[in-house]
Amino acid sequence: MNSAATSNFDEPFNFKSKAKAWCLAMMAVGTIGTIYGFLSGSAERTFANLLLMGYFLVTVCLFGVCFCAIEYVAQSGWSVSVLRIPQVFARILPAAALVLLIIISAGIFTTHAGKNEAGITTVLPYLYKLWAIKGVTTPGHINYDAVIAGKSGYLNLPFFYIRLVGLLGFYSIAGWLLVKYSSKEDGTGGMANYKKSFTLSALFLAVFFFTVPLFVFDTIMSLDAHWFSTMFGWYNLSGFLATGFTVMALTVIYLQEAGYLPWVTKNHLQTLGVLIFGFSIFWTYLWFEQFLLMYYSNIPEEAVYFYKRWEPAFQFWFWLNLTINFCVPFLALMSRDSKLKAGVMKVTCILLILGHWLDYWQMIIPGTTEPQANWYAEIGVIEAATFIGFLGLFCYMMLHSLSKLKTLAPKNHPFLQESLHHQN
Repeated sequence: MNSAATSNFDEPFNFKSKAKAWCLAMMAVGTIGTIYGFLSGSAERTFANLLLMGYFLVTVCLFGVCFCAIEYVAQSGWSVSVLRIPQVFARILPAAALVLLIIISAGIFTTHAGKNEAGITTVLPYLYKLWAIKGVTTPGHINYDAVIAGKSGYLNLPFFYIRLVGLLGFYSIAGWLLVKYSSKEDGTGGMANYKKSFTLSALFLAVFFFTVPLFVFDTIMSLDAHWFSTMFGWYNLSGFLATGFTVMALTVIYLQEAGYLPWVTKNHLQTLGVLIFGFSIFWTYLWFEQFLLMYYSNIPEEAVYFYKRWEPAFQFWFWLNLTINFCVPFLALMSRDSKLKAGVMKVTCILLILGHWLDYWQMIIPGTTEPQANWYAEIGVIEAATFIGFLGLFCYMMLHSLSKLKTLAPKNHPFLQESLHHQN
């Protein structure tokens, strides 16, 4: 370890005014786009896109907690040099969770006139209209739905909020504690805080991998409440792990281009590339398995999910989703040399972020809005503005949180030296 790298451990990140201005400008674009969506008569489409981006924001932050926990339990050494990046993702999870809860609540409790599943004009919530609609479990009511009534022990508003708030609260507290222990370790050294982190990480992972499918079922799958898939939670998990690694890699590249993290080498970047490649292939495997089983069995209550997404307005995006999220990492990151090049990694990560945004879009939009007249009209100003706005919000919160850390590396972590000398 050279002296320059050692001295830079104590160099804090400076969130410059120019970067702040860009973030605020992007948030302004998102705000204007949201207002435009509501005023232009596309409130349902706007709520769906807000839910999409709120969920996207939470999953990236949740990835930070999950990654830190896995690294502690695995006693992994390579990642210590870049551990501050997922830690700041974890730090902003409470704010991201609050944003998602506000969007969900606004979508449920704001209503409009529309047709229910029976084709009768009634009052519908903008989000979760299949099960959050009034009278859905009351026999004889115009909104009564026998399928939803059979699921009402699980799909009811009080229990829905208990699960959502409870899970997001647990994930947020775990992330906050992991960052707290790591920060205390910087000042005190020793093994006490590392052992606390190890114990907490083991507990978190035991709970997380059992409960994350519930979080995904509630937030996304219940939009299509007549449909179900036991693979849906794991499919989403693979997606947000792949996305999390891409965002993490992009953040590392950005910081290095800004003159930070001089101790991070091409070997660290190559390892991140391997993980992005691996989880992209895993995502593809689960995508294919879920599709194949439902296509082959052709059971109406299962096939309806893909039938919707094969409508002319959505089919192009359905196949583009698979093309980007499988072909791009498969072709770009197959060789070792490509993963050592920051330029290749940067372009690949940007494409994959857009690809997994499209994946979430495919999960949410067909179940919440009516198809547009043409496929190219499905993604427009509202989608672009909402994406840009939340990108600005994430960058602002993440960089602001990073600037509050005293060091950009956990300098007293027991595996730091192993990380500094990481070789592939």
